[in-house]
Amino acid sequence: MSKRRGIGLITAATLGAFSAILFTSPARADLPAARQVGDRVANFTLPSTDGNDIQLFGYYGKNAVVIVFMGTQCPVGNAYLPRLEELANRYRSKGVVFLGINSNSSESPADIAAHKKEYGLSFPVVRDERNRVADAMLAERTCETLVLDGRGRIRYRGAIDDQYYVGGKQRDKAEHNYLVDAIEAVLAKKTPEVTATKVEGCPIERVAPEIAAVDVDRVRAPSAELAKARAEIDAAAGEIEVGKPTYAGEVALILQNRCQACHRPGQSAPFSLEKYDDARRWSAGIAEVVESRRMPPWHADPRHGKFANDRSLTPKERATILAWIDQGSPLGDPAKLPPAKSFPGEWTIGKPDLVIEIPNEYIVPAQGTVEYVYMRVPTGFKEDVWVQAAEAIPGDRSVVHHIIAFVDDKKNQRGRLGEEQMHLCGYAPGDMPSIYPAGSAKRIPAGSDILFQLHYTPNGKIRTDRSKLGLIFAKEPVKNEAHTLGIVQTRFIIPPGAAKHEVRSSHTFDKNVRLLAFMPHMHLRGRDFEYRITLPGGEPEVALSVPAYDFGWQSYYTLAQPRDLPKGTRIDCIAHFDNSKENLANPDPTKAVRWGDQTYEEMMIGYVDYLDLDPPGERAAKAPARKERSNPVGGLLSVGRVLKLFGN
Repeated sequence: MSKRRGIGLITAATLGAFSAILFTSPARADLPAARQVGDRVANFTLPSTDGNDIQLFGYYGKNAVVIVFMGTQCPVGNAYLPRLEELANRYRSKGVVFLGINSNSSESPADIAAHKKEYGLSFPVVRDERNRVADAMLAERTCETLVLDGRGRIRYRGAIDDQYYVGGKQRDKAEHNYLVDAIEAVLAKKTPEVTATKVEGCPIERVAPEIAAVDVDRVRAPSAELAKARAEIDAAAGEIEVGKPTYAGEVALILQNRCQACHRPGQSAPFSLEKYDDARRWSAGIAEVVESRRMPPWHADPRHGKFANDRSLTPKERATILAWIDQGSPLGDPAKLPPAKSFPGEWTIGKPDLVIEIPNEYIVPAQGTVEYVYMRVPTGFKEDVWVQAAEAIPGDRSVVHHIIAFVDDKKNQRGRLGEEQMHLCGYAPGDMPSIYPAGSAKRIPAGSDILFQLHYTPNGKIRTDRSKLGLIFAKEPVKNEAHTLGIVQTRFIIPPGAAKHEVRSSHTFDKNVRLLAFMPHMHLRGRDFEYRITLPGGEPEVALSVPAYDFGWQSYYTLAQPRDLPKGTRIDCIAHFDNSKENLANPDPTKAVRWGDQTYEEMMIGYVDYLDLDPPGERAAKAPARKERSNPVGGLLSVGRVLKLFGN
């Protein structure tokens, strides 16, 4: 009998003996078995026992990837190791790879390497230091197995089979071979009949996740172009005398106006800046992000355009904050403190006529990267609806980085996100809702769905979110219809290793319009984005330049003064993509990249918000009818109630 086979014949008595030792820290029992099934797993790089780093993205393109969470002393897990080795060998020729992950905090690299050698495992085993990957995947126990398809989506999550159980119980043989069935289904390009099961195994020995006090890593350092532009602005400002600023005299007001929209309790920032003690405590971090211009987050070149929602500090504000910190962050005279700033309640737009929630709570892992989540909600509208204001708000601001609500009228047969769906409104830290001037509104066609795009950023604890969308209907005749236009280019190929690959798109208006706002959109390889406006018979001018595009911030750029554009005006969008290894966010610099919904693919969309200045059509003239039907029962309307109101 081989050593491997002998170890596989573990006895019930041995299992029972170890249970009393190992099962003293229960795993989370309230997490649903099917958590994250259907989601795409984010990339990670972990060291293996042979000294090489294993990157999950390196396996993409395989027919399937099997991830198994392991421990060196878990009797249930060790009982399954011979079976896992046999399956790894059986399916290797079919393009299936196995990967073991050890997330136990007490087990060293040497322990993991010795364990792999002892059991004769041919597939790689990696160490997940501080259980970051386990947290991101919401893994709770050893023996927990995930089957991913070739694009990294979880198709099955759960037990290997049903032979071994905690407490020494076991069957003579498995009755249900969950893992094998899932692999076969994925190879056949089908959905497994069983997509999730309960796992029997040892709780993963966790340590508390490390979460940075100031989350600035998502904000890319300014590009050389943007740094040059800002240097020119500083030079134009000349020497700025700020004297000896104090918190009460100068700094508190700056923090109120520039920072507290996010840095206050219940909002998206990781700490509050509402009080002097808060600001003094975080002064070193504030100095770092202000000096590097990472905060407040604003990515527009200041030489082009003026924007109502510009979050950047003026040269004097920046100099004042840095001088205050250099001088020891003094309080000053408390009598000079400005009154506390008041912020709107839950809804900035006021009480909505209709509230649409995402259909289910989404579980956000404690740490790691969560790919974009998409949720579709039918409106049930039997006739067109005119929206004068729209606002998306998170259920848990601490983990929702941004929301984009699209309107899908289902006329797009290709179903490609962003190409034809109408952008309704969005949420991002510091950004405002979509509110249109009196007499103007955006139309949601009858029968449309709302498609939520949600970007979650884990904060160290498992959280749940149920974001929602509020709508206020037009209460007066609509004179100007509001639109969001996506100026799109879908036909591109970004070569492997290309550091500055250019992609262009353009649109010429066949009517008179009033330009309101811009929103450039790319994915992880996005480098820079520029809008140019050419009036009929005129020369191109730069209306917005974003030299350091950052995928982590889906920012809107709202014009300080709306601009009327005559018929025949052309808007050109020029984007550059960085598919090189120097782009640390790049999923894989060796691959050519095309248009696609997923973040490892790319998009090139230049959104613009505008109003029609020409008279609206017959539908707009009927807009007042919405007033009578917008909220006949009073209060907020749930999706279920609006379906009853407008028909099923």
